[in-house]
Order: sequence, then structure tokens, then C-alpha cells
Amino acid sequence: MIKQNCIILCILLLCGGIYAQVNENLLPENTQLAIASPDYRVTPGDVYALSYAAGSQAVQYKIVVDSTYRIRVANLGVVDGNNKTFSQLKTQVETIVNNNYPLGGVQFSLAQASIFRVLVKGEVKTSREVPTWGLERLSSLVDDNLTNFASLRDVTVQPAGGRARVYDLFLASRNGDFAQNPYLRPGDTITFNRVKRTVTINGAVERPGTYQLKDGENIKDVIEFYGSGFTPDADKTRIELVRLVNSDSPSGKKIFLADQDIADNYILENYDTIMVPQITSLRPVMFIEGAVGSSDLASPTVATRFVVPFNKGENYASLIRANRSWFSAVSDTKNAYIIRGEEEMPVNLNPMLYDENYRNQYIIEENDTLIIPFRQYFVTVAGAVVAPGRYPYIPERQWDYYIALAGGFVPGRNAYEAIIIKDISGKAMKKTDIITPETVITAKTNDFLYYFNQYAPIITTTLSIVSTSLALYTALRTRQ
Repeated sequence: MIKQNCIILCILLLCGGIYAQVNENLLPENTQLAIASPDYRVTPGDVYALSYAAGSQAVQYKIVVDSTYRIRVANLGVVDGNNKTFSQLKTQVETIVNNNYPLGGVQFSLAQASIFRVLVKGEVKTSREVPTWGLERLSSLVDDNLTNFASLRDVTVQPAGGRARVYDLFLASRNGDFAQNPYLRPGDTITFNRVKRTVTINGAVERPGTYQLKDGENIKDVIEFYGSGFTPDADKTRIELVRLVNSDSPSGKKIFLADQDIADNYILENYDTIMVPQITSLRPVMFIEGAVGSSDLASPTVATRFVVPFNKGENYASLIRANRSWFSAVSDTKNAYIIRGEEEMPVNLNPMLYDENYRNQYIIEENDTLIIPFRQYFVTVAGAVVAPGRYPYIPERQWDYYIALAGGFVPGRNAYEAIIIKDISGKAMKKTDIITPETVITAKTNDFLYYFNQYAPIITTTLSIVSTSLALYTALRTRQ
């Protein structure tokens, strides 16, 4: 008999292993989590699988938990699953079977975790029932359905037939206090109550942000607890508070807080905003303007101006070397100058940019303005144009642009737009080439009528002299 039972046990174990293997990929993800979690509590709607050998007979069936939590273990007994975890229920069920069938090879597992609904109401856009399951916590209900006035510090959970409790989801999030973030249970009604006070703290604190305050919490709590204290560079002597609610002015009121106000835990109103400045905001500044830009504007085409904080005692050489990206090909760094009050001081920035060992006597002073001129290139236009001369170079332009700047060709001197183009090295260029800096464009004087008109009076005079001479010669011959 024992041998027969052992054979049946082996068959059950093998079949159970095959069943588990075949159905492993069919188990929902939440079921796998529930099996692995020591916290998963028995829930109405759970489906459990029980298998064992009763003598020579294999017993295998599923158990569905109903709202009474009473779980019948075959004909061996009834187990109350209320407030039990899955692991506790498993131990109790397997003990009952083993007591009756010591060699029964009992197996008890969770086949499918229950899904249930909870009611969410209060400061929500729409009261609704939300589907959830036994390992979801209260914080999972924080979503876009909450209004801007929903409190996370005052959330009421009313269990079915139990006593209501209030939870603080901020403490759960900040401190990892899961006692404030309970698992959801069937029949729960969750009410998000209305927030009482919301304040914002910005600036030199470790955790700037907007926080919901509880009764009795004020400025000291906001700085030390919510903001986690001042940063090392906080300027504690210039803390500002902007008050919108219960203010003397319709547009709000600014209040400057002293050390004693912090020590006395100055009382805050709803929507107060606290600003803790940095001591670095007190650094002196100078200005730089002209042909300068930033990393995303390598070659500025118009003058820019920006503010540059500096440390007292800093000289221009160290400042310029640290900010080489300000300058580009159009920056005339050789002819820069500093405006200090009514004085203009020329300064060549090139040694500062390229010589690490260079030191200069120019110490930066507050409100200095460093001017960087634009480097200007020219194109020369000569020959048969209305206004020959040198004209500012504009990138990506062709010869006709500069001829137009010079007033165009002189009518009667240039035929067929005949020109000669030579670059800065004297190399001939074609009309289709883009003009480069210091190019010389010569409009040729090649019109026939122009030359004819230039020499026509001389030719006419010469012909007149010749004609007169011939006439005199003919007259003299006739008299003879």
C-alpha cells in the first residue's frame, strides 16, 4: 500500500510540475507577484489550485474565494482566509491535508489573483470606481483625475464595515513610511480631502518645491523639513516672502524675513511663496558687448550684450581665457577697449586668448563694459562704375552685388558687363565664383563709341588741317 501511494505521489508531483511549467507563461504578472510577495492577502475572487493523493486516488481541483473568505478544503475542513496572507493560508491548508494524508504530496498554489474595484471621491474631477488588486497601494490612485485642490496629506480610507483612517502620502513618499500608504482592499472608499495650505519655497534650499502644509506647520518647518535646510551658499539675511492671500495689496505683498522670524516660526498663509537668495547673487558684474556670442551663435552678425558676474580681484586675462567661446572670426579682439566711467582704455585681447602665461594689469571693476568691435573686410570696385571705391564685404555675395553698390556700370564706357576679378593674392576669378574679402573688381572700359568720342575732335581737327593744306596747295599751283 505504501509503495502504491509513493507511485501516486510521484505521478502527482510530475503532473504538478508539468502543469506549472505549461501554465507558467499563462499566469498574469500580478499573480506571479502575489505568489512571491509575503504581503499578499487572501482576497475575494482569488482562485487557488489544490492537489494531493487520497490513498490511490488523485485529487485536484480549484477553489474560488468568495466574500465570506470561507475556504473549504475538500471534505477535510473549512479555513477562514480573512486577514490571512497567501503564505499563511497555504501553510494552514497543507497542514490539514497532511494530517489526513501524510503521504498525499499536497500542493496548494495561487492560480489567479483577484481584481476588484474601489470607490474614489472627494477632490476629484469625477467620482469613479477604479479597478485594482491586492498589491496596489493607496498612492496608485494619485493621477490626473485629482483636482488642484486635492490633499495628499489628508486622504481618508473607509474599509467595508471597518473604521475609517486618514493617511499622509507625502510622509510615505518622503520617508518611505508604508504605514501611510496601505494596500487597497475590496470595498474600500477613498476620499481625497481638500488641501488647507499650499506654499512654495525656491532658491537656496536643498529641496525647493511646492508643499502642502499641515496645521501648525510654518516657515521653520518649510525650510528645515520640507526644504531639507539651507544650501551652503544661502543668503539667510535676505529671505523674501510674497503673500497673495490676506494681503494688504490686491497684487500681493512682499515681506522681508529676519533670523528672528525663522526662529519664531513665522505663520504662513495659503499660496505664500518664499525665496531664499544665494550669496553668489551679490557678486559684482561687468558687461560685454559687440561682436560676441555664445556656443550656439559662433559668428554673430549683429552686436549683442550680456552681463558677466566676476569675483573681486579677477583680471581680464583670466576672464577672457575662460570664455574663448565668446569670440569668432568676426571679433576684432586686437582693437577691443574697456569703457570705465568716462574713460576708454584700448586693450589687445589676443595675448590673453592664446598665451596661458600672459598677465595684464587690467583688473576688472564693477560696471566695466568691454567692447569687441566687428572685424571689417572690404571689396574694391574700380574702373567703369559710377562710384569706384572700397565697400564692406558681405559673405556669400557675387560680383554684381558690389557693382551695384558702386552705382552700376557707367553708360557708354562698359559694354557687355566686361569685368576683371582678382582675389587678395592676385589670382583671377570667374564671374560665377563667390567674392572673397579684399577682392578687386575692375569694370573694363571697352565701349567703341566711348573711344571714338574721346578721339573724334582730334581726328576732325587733323582732317581740317589736311583739307586746308590741300586747298592752299591747289590754289598756288593754279596761279603758276
